[in-house]
Amino acid sequence: MAVDPAAIAAPAVAESTPSWHAIEADEALRRLAASPEGLAPDAAARRLHEHGANALPPPAHTPGWCRLLRQFNDPLILFLLAAAVVAAVLAHYVDAGVIAAVVLVNAIVGFVQEGRAEQALSALRSMLAPSARVLRGGARMQVAVESLVPGDVLLLEAGDRIAADARLLRGRGLRVDESVLTGESVPVEKSVEPVAAGADLGGRTSMLYSGTLVAAGQATALVVATGPQTQIGHIGTLLGQVESLTTPLLQQIARFGKMFTTVALVAAAALLLFAVGVRGYGWLDALMIVVALAVGAIPEGLPAVITITLAIGVRRMAARNAIVRRLPAVETLGATTVICSDKTGTLTRNEMTARSIATVAGRVEAEGGGYAPNGALAAREGGDAALAAAQRVARIGLLCNDAQLHAADDGHWRIDGDPMEAALLALAGKAGFDGAAMRNTHPRLDEVPFDAAHRFMATLHADAEGAGALVCVKGAPEQVLALCTAQAGRDGAAARLEPAFWQQAIDAAGAEGQRVLGFAWRRVEPVPERFALDDIGELVFAGLVGFIDPPREEAVRAVADCRAAGIAVKMITGDHAATAAAIAAQLRLADDIRVVTGQELEGVADADLPALAERASVFARTTPEHKLRIVRALQSRGHTVAMTGDGVNDAPSLKQADIGVAMGHKGTEAAKEASGMVLADDNFASIAAAVHEGRAVYDNIRKVIAFTLPTNGGEALAVILAIMFGWVLPMTPPQILWINMVLAITLGLALAFEPPERGVMARPPRRRDAPLVSAFMLWRIVLVSILFSVGAFGIFAWAQARGHDVATTRTMVVNMFCAMEIFYLFSVRYLYGTSFSLRGLRGTPAVLWAIVAVVLAQLAFTYLPWMHLLFDSRPVPLFEGIVIVASGAALMGLLELEKALLRRLGVFEELRPLAVPPAAREAA
Repeated sequence: MAVDPAAIAAPAVAESTPSWHAIEADEALRRLAASPEGLAPDAAARRLHEHGANALPPPAHTPGWCRLLRQFNDPLILFLLAAAVVAAVLAHYVDAGVIAAVVLVNAIVGFVQEGRAEQALSALRSMLAPSARVLRGGARMQVAVESLVPGDVLLLEAGDRIAADARLLRGRGLRVDESVLTGESVPVEKSVEPVAAGADLGGRTSMLYSGTLVAAGQATALVVATGPQTQIGHIGTLLGQVESLTTPLLQQIARFGKMFTTVALVAAAALLLFAVGVRGYGWLDALMIVVALAVGAIPEGLPAVITITLAIGVRRMAARNAIVRRLPAVETLGATTVICSDKTGTLTRNEMTARSIATVAGRVEAEGGGYAPNGALAAREGGDAALAAAQRVARIGLLCNDAQLHAADDGHWRIDGDPMEAALLALAGKAGFDGAAMRNTHPRLDEVPFDAAHRFMATLHADAEGAGALVCVKGAPEQVLALCTAQAGRDGAAARLEPAFWQQAIDAAGAEGQRVLGFAWRRVEPVPERFALDDIGELVFAGLVGFIDPPREEAVRAVADCRAAGIAVKMITGDHAATAAAIAAQLRLADDIRVVTGQELEGVADADLPALAERASVFARTTPEHKLRIVRALQSRGHTVAMTGDGVNDAPSLKQADIGVAMGHKGTEAAKEASGMVLADDNFASIAAAVHEGRAVYDNIRKVIAFTLPTNGGEALAVILAIMFGWVLPMTPPQILWINMVLAITLGLALAFEPPERGVMARPPRRRDAPLVSAFMLWRIVLVSILFSVGAFGIFAWAQARGHDVATTRTMVVNMFCAMEIFYLFSVRYLYGTSFSLRGLRGTPAVLWAIVAVVLAQLAFTYLPWMHLLFDSRPVPLFEGIVIVASGAALMGLLELEKALLRRLGVFEELRPLAVPPAAREAA
């Protein structure tokens, strides 16, 4: 169902939040009537009563009995229940029991799955820390997170999870990992200075947010919002206001159920009136015949077989690292037209990599990715001189560094410390340095830690080359350049500083989406007695290092696969526009990369957003509200949207999307609980594999329907024709139920195991409003129903002409249905191609086992005496059996000729040859 454009706008926050980030710290204290020494205990108690606990409200709970009853609110299910009741009243207890069992199993499956959805908001509450350190009345104390109130003063250090939204009062070397809220892949430097009132969430460097993590440094901060008023609380509110959308398959089954119910009721009522009024049947006899028609027409086993088909799809996807949490989500990926993907950790590795080194001598690029110190440096310009200069920069990065790298047992590298510092250690390894040996020859004597106020770090080392010391500095390029009076020349000697050259290099790296650090050094003799901030100056600028979170190699291939399948991939990230655009270009998201920022989105009217959302391929610096608006805008244009993500900030849009896909390793519990599917390997490539499986599942469901309905239609048509012309019923109601529940379900279930047809990823996604039963399938259902009924009456007339009694004749009719279903199964296995191929005629193990089971069951039905008592069946002579099997083979040959003729004439679109898009050929 398309989303109404009027609903695109994100839900408004009930109360406007003050711009705490834009005011001075003293002003924030004044507004909250707070003190740097913290609140008095009695004042904190009063505020707790006024503002409530610092916790997210529990989700609205739906009673279990209500959720169970909701599973029966479906037209087809209600019709099946009505048929079961009528069958029970007429003492057809076997019929009634089987129908009721199918309905009950489906209700239990839906009930269990729906119960898991209520855990989404609970996962958000787990993001809060259990306790926090605060100042109360000037004394340090540990308090429960729930008791925090606006005006409290938090005491924070590295490793702490921030328990409430707070305005920074003091900070030392403070960096905060805000990736769960903003998607920013690198810890954010925080400072006390206010920022512009219009700054986006990622740019509010004077604020700390609940649920984020202190990566480095220490801080004192003033609590300004708690519970639902925090940013994470606002996300919880958005999540609670998002209604889970019905998947395309469920929508189609609902439409099919309503249509089928109407047709079946009208046909049953008309047949009842005809039998009584025209043919003179008694009301009870007529009602029994109508029940026989209902048993023949209603696909009792269809819901069960569809459920099993979806469950098999779940198993196949799990083998490809895609874990499905809700069954209908299996096929939704097959209908997906747009994938909105978070960047960090999804399309990228979420591992900073030092990619380039710019020096006066030239530019050098580092091979490899992630934190593995493997690879080499390659000079893009400048040759050996550039490599030597790059090594000098790498040495500074190794010495002026507090991080550590550890090799894990699985071959990956684990980091302790800042990701960019860890990337510098990996760069030093690629430059040929032994970290331990370098630290031994240049032991650290003193340091000036990084601080957001001066934005650089400096270390003092013993100089192995002389009696003096070596000063190493790294930090924001403009800050480091301001401390320099010279630059390293091509030979490493000091030369005149050229600020314009370095600014050009900084801009070039930024245009490629790289984050840049500047590096400088100075030798001092003798070793200074003190080493403080004001002692750092007269440095020699060595060069720049550009960092990037590189795209996954497999993600590049997966994006190409998705584009070949007609699926647009859009990046929605909290990162900077330049970085996002650079990654999008490397991923080849589109031929023309168009970037829209969150600030630009703010000025776009809801009516204009759907068109913009379709054109743009990257959305940068976005908030949870922006992501929600984008997903809804795309849905309003009829798109089936898949949303991937791993952070708390992704949870509302994951729930809003037709299929939410969360990351299993790095994803938060909130993201997982809001999603319909979780990727076990955090790999975007697994989405392309899941799309492949989703399309195969949908094809198999259509095959099941194309197989089941003609069988049921043939039975119903035979009953209707018998009543209309006053003939003897060719089958009894128990025999009809035998065909439906034993033969049709057994063979139909084999279709659930069918492998994907060739070219499944070369077809465009199906339209959201595409009917479950296409024009070709409808033609097939009508044609095969007629052929089945013709075969039934043909064998009935031939058997009676050969002198067989009614019971034997009916047994032959049931066997004829069995033979026609077996051969029709081979025809329906290929909706788009011919079944006359080695692969098609050989069958799958599931098909072969199903045929063996059906043949054995039918032999028992025909020849076992106790089956004769149950179903009034009789033994069938050998010659008659051969004729029945030959008739089934003739049916398959006729249907394959019909399919070939229709394909040649191009009557139905789905039978026309597949046109492989250029993107598919390029990916191949």
